[in-house]
Amino acid sequence: MSRSRLFNIVAIVLRHRTMGEADVLLTLFSKNRGKLRVIAKGARKASSRKAGHISQFTESEMLLAQGRNLDIVTQAQVLTSHRMLREDLERLTHASHLAELVDGFTVEEDPHEGLYILLKQALEWVAVDKDAQLATRHFEVFFLELVGYRPLFFQCAECEQELEPQDQYLSAEQGGVICPKCRGMHPHSIPISLASLKVLRFLQLQEHDQVMRLRVSESLHMELEQVMRYLIQHHLERAMKSSKFLKRLRSEGLGSKEIK
Repeated sequence: MSRSRLFNIVAIVLRHRTMGEADVLLTLFSKNRGKLRVIAKGARKASSRKAGHISQFTESEMLLAQGRNLDIVTQAQVLTSHRMLREDLERLTHASHLAELVDGFTVEEDPHEGLYILLKQALEWVAVDKDAQLATRHFEVFFLELVGYRPLFFQCAECEQELEPQDQYLSAEQGGVICPKCRGMHPHSIPISLASLKVLRFLQLQEHDQVMRLRVSESLHMELEQVMRYLIQHHLERAMKSSKFLKRLRSEGLGSKEIK
């Protein structure tokens, strides 16, 4: 389908990579056109007016010119800067995780307005919520549903019976929880505690303002993170860079370090 040589988009910057001496290669996720790779020529020059409008996680309105290989950013205007994400290393890592998920599960020029709205909301959650980890888990649960992998948390994914209030197992291959009776059929499933299952069910059913009223212990946070990483990496078919980096931050005690 032919396009006008100049067109406007509203997009969130997922990735921001230098290219040559002065250019920047951007991966965008736009509301109406989905994922796009574009180039901002000269954006690294001191005289460029684009630089502050195309930072990672920024939502901007852009005027693009159709290029031979990559479309070109000719103008950009910030709508939401999400500045706080770039001032705290742990929040920055959580935001990178959101962006990596959207980038990894989408293909170029495939619009998904619901996913765009979720990403926009989640970046705001991670930027300001007291519990950025819980905000990230809430995003992950809704994200998997939007991309077609809604986890089964209420019935056994094998026998389809309602789950008893006890510790269970989780099978990424089956896409949900496996009861102890069916666990033998899925030897690669992992344990999931009743406490984690209750939180995940709550995340799947509730709006964000309700979710943020939860108080989650650090040990439960760690289990929830491991459970969701297990599901996501199965569907993505690779480990996530952001997960590795967050683990390193914690091991070095830099989780809440401000960026100066």
